[in-house]
Amino acid sequence: MQVLPRGVRHIPGYLDRKSQQALVEAIRAVVAEAPLYTPEMPRTGKPMSVRMTNCGSLGWVTDRTGGYRYQAHHPATGRPWPPIPASLLSLWEEVSAYAHEPQACLVNFYDENAKMGLHQDRDEEALDAPVVSVSLGDACLFRVGETVRGGRTTSFRLHSGDVVVLGGLGRLCFHGVDRIYPATSALLKNGGRINLTLRRVTTTPAA
Repeated sequence: MQVLPRGVRHIPGYLDRKSQQALVEAIRAVVAEAPLYTPEMPRTGKPMSVRMTNCGSLGWVTDRTGGYRYQAHHPATGRPWPPIPASLLSLWEEVSAYAHEPQACLVNFYDENAKMGLHQDRDEEALDAPVVSVSLGDACLFRVGETVRGGRTTSFRLHSGDVVVLGGLGRLCFHGVDRIYPATSALLKNGGRINLTLRRVTTTPAA
């Protein structure tokens, strides 16, 4: 039996196939306005294996000179991020148990070779708000640990339509993606996995 850290919830199959397809179309519209780009690690400038973009009033970005941060515009185009799709705002309202809307939705695209090392989502002021993650496309091996590096970790598959919530005592749990399982979903025409991460950034109700 899978035992997750307190505050971490895995909701398998939260989105049915029709809802997944509609969400993919909404994300394609986001990407048309805010193209995917390859982020860089702070200091080293090493490119990450995922491509990413954002929607919402703020977007999470990283590069060699500025490091991890939120900003209101796309780093390549200079344009404001497009709004978060209404279906994602509804999903947040359903699963977050938080009074205010998310301000950022990070869109990560994983090809079959992409990974994400264990990390904490801690660049936000509003650490009382959960992080809500939605999986679309190919399955992945997701790993979640404790709130301190080097603690016990648990690994399990995330499938298309699954939702993960990191909140409460689990808000700062380390987590990452160890591998993608190619051709495990036909949702995306050319394969791969989309991960959508909804976050509240500031502690003020405005924006």
